Amino acid sequence: MVTVRHDDLSLAFDFVSYAAPTEHSAYVSLDTGKIYWTSDSSDAFDEEIPDDLETSDRYLAIPHKNELDLGRRLALRFAAQELPACYDQVEGFFRRQGAYARFKDLLEREGVLEGWYSFEADAVESALRQWCAENGLELVET
Repeated sequence: MVTVRHDDLSLAFDFVSYAAPTEHSAYVSLDTGKIYWTSDSSDAFDEEIPDDLETSDRYLAIPHKNELDLGRRLALRFAAQELPACYDQVEGFFRRQGAYARFKDLLEREGVLEGWYSFEADAVESALRQWCAENGLELVET
């Protein structure tokens, strides 16, 4: 089982997830645990990218948050738990662009923004650990 550093995986996951799906990518080498970063919008990465990165079965793409149900669905779960009276409003936010800004504004007005950040961090941590286990990766603390 190849080991992957927790901090490296977390940073790569954030990189992949804070852009539109497929705009940024990151891959874990199943041989070494090294993470390679790529972006459609920049060639600014210093490291050499393997030619077969996107085609070889020796590299595993780090998922976007939406692939792990950590986007809209997570926000709706939080709203259902913490702000059930606002659930329909939150659901409406996610039918248009700018949903997260409106969602976070509501959370701040309701005094639960810090609770959201904690809820989201816990969900991301759990999802990444599960993803590693499902893909034969050992996550190590650094």
